[in-house]
Amino acid sequence: MSGGASMADRRLHALARAIGGFTLVELLIALVLMALISALLFGSLKVAGRSSDAGDAKAEATASMRLASDFLRTEIEEQHPQRMRHIAEFPLLFSGAPDQLEFAAPVPSRIQGGGVWLYRLRVATDGDKSTLVLDRMVPDVNAQALPQFTGNDRSVLADDITDIKLQYFGRDDGADASVAPTWRDRWDSRQTLPLEIRIDVTPARGSAWPTIYASPRNAPEAGCRGYDYNRQRCVSA
Repeated sequence: MSGGASMADRRLHALARAIGGFTLVELLIALVLMALISALLFGSLKVAGRSSDAGDAKAEATASMRLASDFLRTEIEEQHPQRMRHIAEFPLLFSGAPDQLEFAAPVPSRIQGGGVWLYRLRVATDGDKSTLVLDRMVPDVNAQALPQFTGNDRSVLADDITDIKLQYFGRDDGADASVAPTWRDRWDSRQTLPLEIRIDVTPARGSAWPTIYASPRNAPEAGCRGYDYNRQRCVSA
């Protein structure tokens, strides 16, 4: 009888433990597991949030890059053959260096007044900040000297730009049309325009922009009443 009673007591004790709940050790193990699962879930959500923010930032940067590229291409291709009227041989308002470009183009339609402005494309630095800017001014085409940029009237095309590289495709000043055009880092001719301009922009972060190609208006006689094709010079305006 005692053996049977002992067995029954053990069964009742086990049943009571099961009904009574977890032991302290089991409860601690459960809490640790819950903490680990919560940490994993929080980490996953944090990574997902960062990925989403990075994706949004990249999409915004790509959209800004495309807008700036399209704007630049349009402005350069609408380059106006503006000449200085009171300087010998009536030079064009166009000058190309490896790191900046000056050209004349019509004022955008959204701006009142119309006319032709002189633009300068370059990277401007202010302390640790560097931006791709388009300076602008109204040139005095009746002046006795080529205009110089002195003010700060500009548009910011893109932020955090470290470098811009420009190249020009064309012939040397005065070269015969049979001479094959080549790429060069400068464009010093004040009588003709390059056939094509290449622009490479390097941002502070991320990949370089896709190369921008633009073809300005290049009729050599543009802006002249008379043009000497032998000397490739404007003789009257």
